[in-house]
Amino acid sequence: MNIKETFETSEKTYKKVNMCPGHGMGGRHPSRKGLDQLSGHDDPGMFGRMFPGLSALDVPDNKLQALAEAMLDPDPTDSSLDNPGIPGGYTYFGQFVDHDITLDLSSLSDKKRDPLGLENFRTPALDLDNVYGLGPDGSPHLYARNPADPSQRGPKLVIGRNINVDFGGITGDFANDLPRSPEGVALIGDPRNDENLLVAQTHLAFLKFHNAVCDKLQSEGVAAEQLLTEARKTVTYHYQWMVLHDWMERLCGEGATDRILNDGRQYYRFKKTPYMPVEFSVAAYRLGHSMVRQRYSHNRIFADTGFDLLFAFSGLSGDIIGNLAPQPPTGPTPVSVLPSNWIIDWRRFHDLDRPSSMPFNPSRKLDPLLVEELHNLPGGGGNLAFRNLKRGVSLGLPSGQDVAREMGVANALNADEIATGPDGEEAKRQGLHESTPLWYYILKEAQVKEAGDRLGPVGAAIVSEVFVGLIHGDQQSFLWQEGKDWKPSLPAATPGTFTMADMLRFIGDINPLGD
Repeated sequence: MNIKETFETSEKTYKKVNMCPGHGMGGRHPSRKGLDQLSGHDDPGMFGRMFPGLSALDVPDNKLQALAEAMLDPDPTDSSLDNPGIPGGYTYFGQFVDHDITLDLSSLSDKKRDPLGLENFRTPALDLDNVYGLGPDGSPHLYARNPADPSQRGPKLVIGRNINVDFGGITGDFANDLPRSPEGVALIGDPRNDENLLVAQTHLAFLKFHNAVCDKLQSEGVAAEQLLTEARKTVTYHYQWMVLHDWMERLCGEGATDRILNDGRQYYRFKKTPYMPVEFSVAAYRLGHSMVRQRYSHNRIFADTGFDLLFAFSGLSGDIIGNLAPQPPTGPTPVSVLPSNWIIDWRRFHDLDRPSSMPFNPSRKLDPLLVEELHNLPGGGGNLAFRNLKRGVSLGLPSGQDVAREMGVANALNADEIATGPDGEEAKRQGLHESTPLWYYILKEAQVKEAGDRLGPVGAAIVSEVFVGLIHGDQQSFLWQEGKDWKPSLPAATPGTFTMADMLRFIGDINPLGD
């Protein structure tokens, strides 16, 4: 079978790819025992509860399994279930953000001494440590050598190069892959960002963003010894602003950030040090699973591709294996690094100029429906919907109704609204329409109250307060250093703002393969 024939039968070729090799497994995780030892809103350590006084919802596995099986996207090709207000690229930007705030670089011995993370550990922060690692001294493999003195690390980040293969007819010299070890392992601050091609290309965009900022600052006369510090600050401030005013407001509604900055946080509180609330990490922020598409238009060569290939062309879960791959490749995979024909065309994923005939990838609506691929994860991964529901019960999350009452939500989701649709009918059959798992409640609330375009009141309050709190609790953030009125300074379609599309335009590498 030649390379083209192998690609054309890819649906069969890649069925065994591991789509979640370590999904959610980076760093430490909360335990029910540890969480139950905590009370109130003191600084609880790495993990805690936003609503520590609420009782846990206990649901047997058979009921969770029945509900999970009903949470199936009935037709992944139905465009009425698309959400054009949130382009598909944000699904993976959201995953990138998750890996930023959950990366834990403390040593194993320290974790054993203090499993709750009550002292001496880094806290959740939107500080791009998944990009910068421990800096040039602690993570020298992330930083390019200084051209003026190759014995030293310079201010720029290392970018990986691609290989050309026969399929697609792509020629030229491209640097559009993550940097990799001789065995294909991504040399980045968080290896989870190489678990699928779309989050890997998102991470790559941030590497290029930093390098482009270095070039800009250097052209403006910033001293060489200050270039890394100033570039990291500029990149991090713009990223934090994007999270609060681009990503978060797409999820929670326009003006959500300013309301919290003006009125204060009501539910996510801490004295000094932010913690990771399980209501956020185990329920509300798992919203991204409902946004995933079954298929994507990746670039002009792969205009209709599925999960199998997007995971196959990665180093963590797929078949990018460095020098262990045959040279030259004898098939689509294994390969040494990312082939150039798989470089992303960002016009298909974000709000960028594109021909009207070009396919575009909106995210799927925020609702309780997951595409079939997430119901049958390869490698024995099981049903992701069940795993999420089970995780919530295992960690003692309260019901969605209890959280809504605690928040004092007016016009909260009622039992009849939860029971709508095939998934809601199953929830009612299982007696879960009146006491509902928090993750499902938040997705159903988005579907019923906001037509799946954004989160409803409970989900929006949890997500928005946590994001604002994580940035406000970081004394190196723009909120601390510059104040809430700080505005982005880099070029943007609307001056004083900054979106993912603006970042990609600033990098100037939107579609490296050309039309």
